[in-house]
Amino acid sequence: MEKYGYVRVSSKEQNTDRQLDALTERGIQRCHIFIDKMSGKDFCRPQYQKMLKKLRKDDLVIVMSIDRLGRNYEEILEQWKIITKEKQANIEVLDMPLLNTCANKDGLTGMFVADLVLQILAYVAEIERTFIKQRQAEGIAAAKRRGVKFGPARRNNPEGLVEYCEKWYRGEVSIREAAIALGVSNSMFYRRCKEYKGREDCFLN
Repeated sequence: MEKYGYVRVSSKEQNTDRQLDALTERGIQRCHIFIDKMSGKDFCRPQYQKMLKKLRKDDLVIVMSIDRLGRNYEEILEQWKIITKEKQANIEVLDMPLLNTCANKDGLTGMFVADLVLQILAYVAEIERTFIKQRQAEGIAAAKRRGVKFGPARRNNPEGLVEYCEKWYRGEVSIREAAIALGVSNSMFYRRCKEYKGREDCFLN
């Protein structure tokens, strides 16, 4: 049996030391730790795929937390099946002891509990996505009642940005409402409004 560690951060600037320390403390050799510095939205990651090819029956994959493995629970479930069913390897998530397929001597109970917990997490994630969509719809409806107009505004529409910046400064709309109406992020709208406040012709550049 070989032990493998998997580390993921979302960008090249983020530090991997905390995850590496946790894995080496579990006795994993540095050459058996695979590191990806990219988004966890899917599993098209070179080091993850390289690790997957190396896995053999009864090997163990250790990650520090489930979100280091991935962000999309449907895809996590699929990869979990590939590792535990197709490869017949084990997975251990350090910060969630129930997600440990080899927790028991025979492995059966650990596998069952881990699968069940993962299914529950996937369900909770789906419910949260539904709530987010519901809150967004409620926010848009509230904005419309307050007179906010929605439409296919262009990302850098000078007139639209100026109009909503003025509305925001007058307290007629929130940053979120204006950003939704313009089709931009909250941070971009706020940043451009600050620029506009300092120099009104900035949108013409």
